[in-house]
Amino acid sequence: MLQISHTVTIPENEIEMSAVRSQGAGGQNVNKVATAIHLRFDIMASSLPDRYKERLLKLSDQRLTKEGVIVIKAQEHRSLEQNREEALQRLQELIKSAISLPKPRKKSKPTRASQRKRLDSKTKRSQIKTMRGKVTDE
Repeated sequence: MLQISHTVTIPENEIEMSAVRSQGAGGQNVNKVATAIHLRFDIMASSLPDRYKERLLKLSDQRLTKEGVIVIKAQEHRSLEQNREEALQRLQELIKSAISLPKPRKKSKPTRASQRKRLDSKTKRSQIKTMRGKVTDE
């Protein structure tokens, strides 16, 4: 069971994991041992609440396929078990981040001092530029 919140859990049978060979350099074991984990989680076939499913499907994440399947590949560690834990943790974080609503932005005004400072710098800059004009002899 993957615990998402106090009330929401995902059974292990809804998460499909397969061991594959890791990419990159690795020495003698790299061509023999499958230590990377490919995790696949079908959102629509899961037992998640509908609001979780809607929020997950609206994500613009590269790990989400058009069919609504989350694909995570974990290959950072050398052991299969550590990569399995890493993949499950990433899935858990993705679901938690999708369900948390962004904090609404509060409108703010610039302070009087900052407005005055901005206008002073503009007038100073304007004076510098007018001094660069052509010099006329009178």
